[in-house]
Amino acid sequence: MVLTVNGKAEVVVQDAESYQTMLEKLEQVETLEAIRQGLEEAERGESRPASDVFAELSAKPGLSH
Repeated sequence: MVLTVNGKAEVVVQDAESYQTMLEKLEQVETLEAIRQGLEEAERGESRPASDVFAELSAKPGLSH
């Protein structure tokens, strides 16, 4: 249900199950977009070896493995 104020949509009311389904689909889309961006960065040579990243993180105070 869409509630309007002065003819413009202001509030959407929906059941909890539909809302949860929408959130799950949004999370899937965001995950796929992040993967796509990561693959594009790798193709452009913007990636780093995982060992370098882990070494950098291990060197930071307060972080341990």
